[in-house]
Amino acid sequence: MILLISDLHLQEERPDITRAFLDLLDGRARHAKALYILGDFFEAWIGDDAMTPFQRSICQALRALSDSGTAIYLMHGNRDFLIGKAFCEAAGCTLLADPSVVELGGEPVLLMHGDSLCTRDLAYMKLRRYLRNPLSLWILRHLPLRTRQKLARKLRSESRTQTRMKTTEIVDVTPHEVPQVMSAMGVRTLVHGHTHRPAIHKLMVDGQPARRIVLGDWDRQGWALQVDAQGFQLAAFNFA
Repeated sequence: MILLISDLHLQEERPDITRAFLDLLDGRARHAKALYILGDFFEAWIGDDAMTPFQRSICQALRALSDSGTAIYLMHGNRDFLIGKAFCEAAGCTLLADPSVVELGGEPVLLMHGDSLCTRDLAYMKLRRYLRNPLSLWILRHLPLRTRQKLARKLRSESRTQTRMKTTEIVDVTPHEVPQVMSAMGVRTLVHGHTHRPAIHKLMVDGQPARRIVLGDWDRQGWALQVDAQGFQLAAFNFA
């Protein structure tokens, strides 16, 4: 069994989500061969050197799962793209590039966070290109802690405001972008998060049936994709 989750947006202000995640680690994830976390694991991350006690406790919980034998793979999201090697080493997880192709259920599967598919959001795509530039990343990681904290608050506030103002179509994936990316990567299954719109979409790629599986965000309930002998099963679960 393999589990895939995304968009938990872990933060101290939402202890219910944290409890649900820790329950997952102590329960189903202990029986999984691997756990994939496809971005926006934390609500915000300003650098491995700035870990709060809360974030450190999550790191320790991941390490316990890794030590139990479950492989953990972590992908950057648009909220936590500054997670680095120090955190991953401490947590016992492997940082995955976005995009990555892995074998799941006996087939190659494309894993992405999903924000790079939202190409109609021109303002966000411009900001993303700037923030993910290696030089920008180096500068961000070397800014004083207080400056990074101020910048993170500013970006989060602007993101909330702009998202409310944008149409549904703009903040969702661009339809024609999906088959193009899947074709280029040679896959018939894509799994991503980011949009907070869990679903399994059927489509055609190069004249062949394909599917796009969208992971749900954790808010009023949790979401996980389970891959096992029964196939790909996307399901929600209530918080205890």
